[in-house]
Amino acid sequence: MKRTLAILLALVLALGLLAGCGGSSASQPAASSSDSAPAAYGSASGSAPAAKKTMIIGDTTFNAENWEETIDPHRTYNGWPCIRYGVGETLVHYTDNMELEPWLATEWTNDGNNTWTITLRDGIKFSSGRDMDAEAVKQCFEHLLENHDRAPGDTKIVSMEADGQVLTIVTSEPNPALMNYLGDPYACIIDVDASDFETGISVGTGPYKAVDMLMDDHITLVPNEYYWDGTPKLDELTIRTISDRNTLALALEGGEVDAAYGVAYDAYSKFENPNFQFSSIQTSRAFFGCMNMQSEIIQDPAVRQAIVMGIDREGFVIALLDGHGVPGYGPFPEGFSTFGSEHLNTLGYDPEGAKAVLEAAGWVDTDGDGIREKDGQKLAIRWLTYPSRAELPLLAESAQASLKDIGIDVDINCTANRREFLATMDFDVYASALVTAPSGDPQYFFTTSCVPGMSYNFGAYENEHVNDLLHELSTEFDTAKRAELAIELQQTILDDNGYVFCSFLEMSMISRSYVSNWTAHACDYYEVTVDLDINK
Repeated sequence: MKRTLAILLALVLALGLLAGCGGSSASQPAASSSDSAPAAYGSASGSAPAAKKTMIIGDTTFNAENWEETIDPHRTYNGWPCIRYGVGETLVHYTDNMELEPWLATEWTNDGNNTWTITLRDGIKFSSGRDMDAEAVKQCFEHLLENHDRAPGDTKIVSMEADGQVLTIVTSEPNPALMNYLGDPYACIIDVDASDFETGISVGTGPYKAVDMLMDDHITLVPNEYYWDGTPKLDELTIRTISDRNTLALALEGGEVDAAYGVAYDAYSKFENPNFQFSSIQTSRAFFGCMNMQSEIIQDPAVRQAIVMGIDREGFVIALLDGHGVPGYGPFPEGFSTFGSEHLNTLGYDPEGAKAVLEAAGWVDTDGDGIREKDGQKLAIRWLTYPSRAELPLLAESAQASLKDIGIDVDINCTANRREFLATMDFDVYASALVTAPSGDPQYFFTTSCVPGMSYNFGAYENEHVNDLLHELSTEFDTAKRAELAIELQQTILDDNGYVFCSFLEMSMISRSYVSNWTAHACDYYEVTVDLDINK
């Protein structure tokens, strides 16, 4: 009897220790029992189930403010959380050098004209259990083209044919960047029949599937039991929207989240100790301002040039970002592929030169208040930006200070409700963050941001020469010639001073020391992978 009691007591203690070892202590939404991971995850056959492995990631970007309300990739920019959180995957994958490699597709060929033949990987299922074949991919792309604002113009797809695991795509004209665009988050392959487009919960081929989601609050993920490329390590993963960066830092420091994307720079020092770890990489996410070409004051070329010359990019990066980034002078960073900014003639910080430009254009300070006037009008600009990217409010403050030194008054409007002001064009400079080469190809930035009527051309910029060059770029297959056209395109918009490029992001993701394989990537896509794990 004593021996039996001793054995039972030992078992109770062992189970208690196991229960205390798994997952985060923070509260989180639980998946329904029908959606929970199979008991086999983390436990041996015939043994007591292991403690549930749960993890919480805090993220500042999963919200309506960033056009990332759901994980429906066919809606605005919601493909980003779809691919970031391991729900969706695309036909091609990007290396950290932004080169294409196979993912859901194994190979692709082009006939030198309008026809592409894509071979899909065998043995892949959606988390719904449906096979991913060419017919399913065709159905996905048809729904994408019917509903997305950018995909039709980017891909130029006019017809598709499915035959087993082979998808044939025909474009309206030669489109050398097609496969690059099919690596964009909007091209995540989803099961159209199983996805709920009302709630925004999509069903993909990734290592995790969504079981619960509340906009601007959270999304709950559990393993995809059909995943094709390994076994997910976590039983449950919650992405929590924490838009305030200081609040996010406190949540990470206090153990409410296990990892964080978007911590404020001035809080980094709190995590420079053995209890935390950083994963950092240089990206092509640019922090830049587009000039409102419909604004009377911005239509003055001298004002645009003075703004470009009056912003201290190096001072901004060093003083306010603590060196976590690089100064920006064009759409792409220096050394980026074969069309980086080192090939351009750019305007740097030159306050005295900016003053001379304004003086020559008739902008002078006649009343001695430090702000220039012309024909009775003060040289004041409205600077619109938003708070969910930590760099943007800091950039606004830096620009306000340095532009004041040359006689320009800057009125900052930093608001999560930026859409209202963009819709009414109630701004002079709109500063935002954009990954300018998310597919490793230069075409994306110009098609989204420099063509009239396109989704990121908030300043209504228009230049016929840019349109002609872009048309040539969109049909040019030779990579060397594409680089030459990209350089000429960049120089043209810089000569117009239609944009002011300020810096590029060094992306840093911070996690607790027990988190493994949560890694920053140059394209800013692949956060949650099958290898993400916690080992407390």
